[in-house]
Amino acid sequence: MPRALLPPLTLCWTALLLVHLSVASASRSHSCREVKTAFQLRQIGPLKWVPETPSTDVDLLVCKHDGPSCCTRKMEESYRVAVVRETVQNIRSYSFELKFLLSGHAAAFQDTYRSLFSFSQGHLSSLFESGYTSISAAVAPHVSTLFSDLSLFIRDASSNISVEAAVHRFYDNLFPLVHTHLISPGAAAAVTDGNNLSDCLRMTRQDVNPFGHHARAMAEELAEALRAARELTRAFSVGEEVMNGTEVAPLTKECTRALVKMQYCPHCRGLTLIRPCGAYCLNVMRGCLASLSELDMHWRRYVAILEDLTLAVAGEHSLELALLRIRGQVNEAILYAQLHGPRLTATVDKVCGQSSVQPTTIKMVPTVTDSPPLSTNQSDPPAMEQLGRLSHLRSSLPLKPAKSDKDRSLKQIAREFMNYVGRYKAFFAALPEMLCEGEVVRDEFTCWSGDNVVESYTGRVVGNGVHAQRQNPEVRVRGPDHMLTQVKDRLEHFNQEIQESMPGFGHRESWEDLGSGEENSGECDDEDGCQGSGEDTPKIYSTKGTDVVMAPPHEPSVRYSNPGSSNAPLTLPTFTILILTLALQWALN
Repeated sequence: MPRALLPPLTLCWTALLLVHLSVASASRSHSCREVKTAFQLRQIGPLKWVPETPSTDVDLLVCKHDGPSCCTRKMEESYRVAVVRETVQNIRSYSFELKFLLSGHAAAFQDTYRSLFSFSQGHLSSLFESGYTSISAAVAPHVSTLFSDLSLFIRDASSNISVEAAVHRFYDNLFPLVHTHLISPGAAAAVTDGNNLSDCLRMTRQDVNPFGHHARAMAEELAEALRAARELTRAFSVGEEVMNGTEVAPLTKECTRALVKMQYCPHCRGLTLIRPCGAYCLNVMRGCLASLSELDMHWRRYVAILEDLTLAVAGEHSLELALLRIRGQVNEAILYAQLHGPRLTATVDKVCGQSSVQPTTIKMVPTVTDSPPLSTNQSDPPAMEQLGRLSHLRSSLPLKPAKSDKDRSLKQIAREFMNYVGRYKAFFAALPEMLCEGEVVRDEFTCWSGDNVVESYTGRVVGNGVHAQRQNPEVRVRGPDHMLTQVKDRLEHFNQEIQESMPGFGHRESWEDLGSGEENSGECDDEDGCQGSGEDTPKIYSTKGTDVVMAPPHEPSVRYSNPGSSNAPLTLPTFTILILTLALQWALN
């Protein structure tokens, strides 16, 4: 073939190739195959609704544009349903994490409360069974009633139980037993529950004051310690109510239109892979969640109150120590009544009538050691006062969990919760950004602006809240949602109640973890749970670009060892207890 013919042939083949490519490209541009694929993968609706080729005579309500479209009215309606479903699911996926945090730790605190009440009740019952056997059977129902009332006070924030009334009712029922069996045993045979003497002793207990200041001190200490725990239980309940209310709040029609325009209108042009611009997505989401963002300020205050209540319950072991001190306080109250037996008997005889002969010798049963009960003559008040001061030392020592017990204490659960909940202070303000994290692809040269493919979004970006949406170019917000307004009012009312009844709560701008920095510096107490192998360490999961901390899936509880067993360490050294025992013996001699 002559060389002169090669250039014309080359040009001919090149022209034919360009024509083929242009025809193929035109055939693809006039096909809705990619739209149909996306329609099927996202399970938006029946495939028969998707046309094979674009059409220009469709009457769309949202995705209007000049030119052919792969959408129909039925597809647009399916897109509306799909975008509402997807957005609600995304919102609930984030709110569920917070809701699980609240409900899970609320249950953990309740389990620990039950363990503490169970141990403290058994601790008090053992006092009567070992030291005051003559009244142990009769006092058992009153012990059970006391702890049932205290437990219900914390568990049910709507109950009208008074801690002070429950404690004083216990001492009212205890006084007839102590008087007729320990102070004036001669009256025991003539006294039955419900007779005039027993009723008189019960009704006049607070006037006679047989237990000194011990009953009042026990009531005040328990009321203060249990009050914070009760309010913490109520706070968890309010938080769950708020999360439930936000989950069922509907999306407005204007919001739904904006979401369809942002996520699915590009499909009508065959642009199934384009993503919305970041600023454009923020405007749409902040418009849709404007009423939800109104909760932000009150939610931040609520989280601060939640942290303060948690610190009040577990920061200084106040609840645990108050419950563990019940046995020592009751024992001191009984010893006080025995020490003042003659005066009490004289007073009772004047108020309720002659009950018995004057006792000459009173048998004291202190609980300092496991030695046999000691008999002390009434005529030696200095020795008895010394006995009263020393008899409570062992029974009131703070008990610690056994080293082999891997269950978490109240302080550990509180510290874990505070580490988590602080990360959700700005939840309602950050929710639009978190939702856009899953929709926007970074580092791309083009994005969808709602009308066209652009290099950057040029619209004004508005802030959070209903008022800020007046300048929103993408979503029209008519006003706050009525349902979310009720949720906000409920949250605001709770915050005000706590701050009025417990001044200073919720006003701090920064919070510290439970315990001092020394506890986290490598030296760890047994109660901090450092003996474990890390099985209970919280894990951080990444969800749509946001780190979310989830609690380990176990149910914590606290079990305390029997103080009489060999594996129950006390906080004072053995040498100190030995010195106290010697001092007691010296005082008695």
